[in-house]
Amino acid sequence: MLEIARLAVETAQRAGASYADARFVSEEAESLTVKNQEMEGIDRSYSQGVGIRVLVDGYWGFAATARTEDAEIDRTARLAVSIARAASRLPMEPIKLASVEPVTDHWSSPLREDPFGVPLDEKVSLLMEASRRMQQVEGVSFAEAMIDLYRRQTSFASSEGAAIEQTLVNSGAGIEATAIRDGEVQRRSFPNSFRGHLSAAGFEHIRSMGLTEQAERVGREAVELLSAKDCPSEVTTLVLDSDQVMLQVHESVGHPLELDRVLGMEEAFAGTSFVGVGDRGKLRYGSEKVTITADATLPGGLGSFGYDDEGVPAQRVVLIEGGVFQNFISSRETAPVLGSSARSSGAMRADGWQNLPLIRMTNINLEPGEGTLEEIIGDTKDGMYMATNQSWSIDDKRVNFQFGCESARRIKDGKLKELYKNPNYTGITTEFWGSCDAVGGRDEWVLWGTPNCGKGQPGQIARVGHGAPPARFRNVQVGVR
Repeated sequence: MLEIARLAVETAQRAGASYADARFVSEEAESLTVKNQEMEGIDRSYSQGVGIRVLVDGYWGFAATARTEDAEIDRTARLAVSIARAASRLPMEPIKLASVEPVTDHWSSPLREDPFGVPLDEKVSLLMEASRRMQQVEGVSFAEAMIDLYRRQTSFASSEGAAIEQTLVNSGAGIEATAIRDGEVQRRSFPNSFRGHLSAAGFEHIRSMGLTEQAERVGREAVELLSAKDCPSEVTTLVLDSDQVMLQVHESVGHPLELDRVLGMEEAFAGTSFVGVGDRGKLRYGSEKVTITADATLPGGLGSFGYDDEGVPAQRVVLIEGGVFQNFISSRETAPVLGSSARSSGAMRADGWQNLPLIRMTNINLEPGEGTLEEIIGDTKDGMYMATNQSWSIDDKRVNFQFGCESARRIKDGKLKELYKNPNYTGITTEFWGSCDAVGGRDEWVLWGTPNCGKGQPGQIARVGHGAPPARFRNVQVGVR
């Protein structure tokens, strides 16, 4: 694989590229879904190919192919150079790349049990039992259980001398109970919504989840929501569980701090950002309780790797410190906008071999504070507790948002009281983070996986991570009708 990537780079250089890199990528995935103790689907996929990116006189060209014979690599590399020459006619400033030290290295995500080596009948049996236990709860209409597995092997070579081989493995699972009565639908998920919780780990991660042990509780909670009142509309104190804080971080911090978005490179499709290049060290993004990092070095994170798709090493970057915005998520192309000595934050990744790398979130984390969820609730006289994301909406500058959760409970005198269904809340990004007055501690901090982050035109999907503890926010509008 690495020799194919090197051949592509050498061919591109001979054709006139001043810079070239190539990624040979192979990806395999397996998804299993059981519904009401019946096998709903077993989906398996495999794809491999090489993507070749070049600079000619400061303009990008890119081409990709699934065929790996020498003649096809030669044709594709020359096509990338031709595309770059055509791009030079566009009214754009020539591209200058921030420097990076080329390395030769091998890197793999941590793994104890190969998930693809676990017998299929064992995986199916686990899902069937979890589904059966949810169905035992009277009132559960649909009991779903799912497993998702993914492996990616990448060989990267560049004209600067980089030669990097990496293997990433992700494993995850989840359960979901749906209750229906009189035309109303309520749902509870574990350990998170949208197919559960993925980690950069092997099947040991799935074994540790306790899907079957949690199944009956999840079913009961779905049925209980049918009898609950709708979340009242009021301005109150809001406590979010870790699984909702991660979505809040993703949408209102991660995306607006992507530097290509800030520079208008995503404007036609995904939008822009309320943050400007000159805001570093000045913009009050949140309260002093809020410190947020981009850390691609965390074991188990879906946004972790050894090197990004430009050969830049994984790193930890402080984005917001004590509530003040400090740094962007950047690339070799965009970093020079921040100053002649600026370096890439190592955040360029592509969806497969057939796409150009884009700036993508790594693991964007709300750093832990102090205390447990129970202590935060106990310190709250009156408010609302919400858990598990159900819906999200945010404007194209990432300012105004509205998020919905699966369930909520009233907090009264430090205790969880009445259950509410269909809860949601709304806010303005900097006002919301500015109202944060409590952040849970390390013991409550969870590194969640988000395997479906969309971006780009044409669209690409990325696997990103978010470490988050529970947190409390004051004067928040909830129950938006």
